[in-house]
Amino acid sequence: MIQRKVILWSVIVAIGGFIFGFDTVVISGAEQAIQAYWKLGALAHGLTTSIAIVGTVCGAFFGRIPADALGRKKSLVIIALIFLFSALFSSFATNWYLFMIFRFIGGIGVGASSIIAPIYISEISPAAARGRLVVLFQFNIVFGIVIALLSNLVIVRILGPSHNDAWRYMLGVMAVPSLIFLLLLKLVPESPRWLLLQGRYDEAKDIFKIINPSGFELELESIVKSNKEDAEEPGGKELFSGRYKVPARLAVLIAFFNQVSGINAILYYAPRIFEMTGLGKNASLASSLGLGIVNFTFTMIAIRFIDSVGRRKLMFIGSIGLILTLGLVSFSFFTQNFSGYYIIIYLSLFIAFFSFSQGAVIWVFISEIFPNQVRAKGQTLGSFTHWFMAALITFIFPYFTEKLGGGNTFLFFTIMMVFQLLFVWKMMPETKGKSLEDIEHTLIGH
Repeated sequence: MIQRKVILWSVIVAIGGFIFGFDTVVISGAEQAIQAYWKLGALAHGLTTSIAIVGTVCGAFFGRIPADALGRKKSLVIIALIFLFSALFSSFATNWYLFMIFRFIGGIGVGASSIIAPIYISEISPAAARGRLVVLFQFNIVFGIVIALLSNLVIVRILGPSHNDAWRYMLGVMAVPSLIFLLLLKLVPESPRWLLLQGRYDEAKDIFKIINPSGFELELESIVKSNKEDAEEPGGKELFSGRYKVPARLAVLIAFFNQVSGINAILYYAPRIFEMTGLGKNASLASSLGLGIVNFTFTMIAIRFIDSVGRRKLMFIGSIGLILTLGLVSFSFFTQNFSGYYIIIYLSLFIAFFSFSQGAVIWVFISEIFPNQVRAKGQTLGSFTHWFMAALITFIFPYFTEKLGGGNTFLFFTIMMVFQLLFVWKMMPETKGKSLEDIEHTLIGH
């Protein structure tokens, strides 16, 4: 049985995922108005749309520093303040350069949250429920995506598609959940595993009593022993010492394949993609909202299966589905067959397979495979890879679709998913139901 306080702490920390999802996709409804407002060319427009992801890359790269030095909780408070600051100031910006700065700062918060929130939840979760609890972060990401798309649609319907300042309302709404997140973090304790790394044994023990009342002593003993062994090993605190090459390789590859599926490009530019097939602006926004609802629904389904079926099987199912659906989208663009709602159906199925597999698994898997001593560094490696690829693909997507066409662009994504299937088949281990220390022994040994 999962303790209620553990569920509460996980839900609160996962609000960072809600803001992550909201901030990531809200730009999809605003990007064309922003392009017109500052009269941006294709490359400048791509940079403007992707600048938040550039900030996310930086946040992902440097997020481990406060996570290790200040603790998980204080770092989350800083992230909440960044979200609040970025939402307010980017919505009021009248200068393109200032707008870029504020979106970049917001991206830093997103990148840091993608490291610290999954780490925190994994460090307080019982082994048998860790998948369900950590995937709450992904669940809130897709919930944030749905609310962002719904918010965009409502704002356009109220103000009208030609309203000059609609995009400002779209970006400014994010201040509300940011403030709620900041206030609720007062109810969350520090991660007990981080406290143990700082030598604060009694404080950690008190929290573990709440998390695991009947077995906290054995769990404490196992963690302390594992920490001691890692500290005594040569390079035990260095991620790139060679000792952690297996989890490092797994983190990089799962993050790389997550983005070369095209997921962020599709979510960011969904209205534009639908308009390429002949849909009007309102219909395109409504179709984008439909994708968000599919994402949300299938992430809920994944929560039900991730701890019973396991991470690896979900990835197998998802990889096959992604290959088929992306192939169909590519074929439709090559043949210019946009009659009916085929593209909407294909992309909806793509989102369903992605949400059920990669979307649900990535943050759980990366947060599990590294030992306590280097967990923040390992999460940084995976998250940095994820966001670097997201920034790159989001930046080049408008250019590629303009120069190469939709068929070749989606064919590239299809081929990448074939390679992902090979990765899952040959390299990816199963981690369901194992303690973090047991996973460490499996992947690294002592």
